[in-house]
Amino acid sequence: MVQFCECRSKREMPSLYPHAKGILYALKDKGIDIAIASRSPTPDIAKTFIDKLSIKSVFIAQEIFSSWSHKTDHFQKIHSRTGVPFNSMLFFDDENRNIQAVTKMGVTSILVNDGVNLGALREGLTKFSENWNASEKNKQKWRTKFSKNPNTSGKDSQE
Repeated sequence: MVQFCECRSKREMPSLYPHAKGILYALKDKGIDIAIASRSPTPDIAKTFIDKLSIKSVFIAQEIFSSWSHKTDHFQKIHSRTGVPFNSMLFFDDENRNIQAVTKMGVTSILVNDGVNLGALREGLTKFSENWNASEKNKQKWRTKFSKNPNTSGKDSQE
């Protein structure tokens, strides 16, 4: 959402990508929890920029680490702090290696090149919905196959 801050000073005024603030507040208004998972060699500047942009209150967790941390560490901490399961998370990032790593955790992940905009959000929500529906179908198959309840429709449920 915020452009790179590594080469910037705390004294500067940062800017968000064009659609970012509207997206953040629309999600918050709908009761959707939002967290930050950021890797920066200057986490102090990143935190200062979040304050200057007046968006700190939007986030339920802020995991901003130095540049040698792994993105999966961010998500482990977010999960620990919030209790939100990985398959209930949607992640946007501009580095494919982060997308690959976090997807393996069960997080729906979207590669973005020019920040999160309405098109990326739409893509993310569509993919999240598809992943969620597939997950629910798999859970239902598992319940039917392994249920001990005689009222289930699975013929092998008692075996």
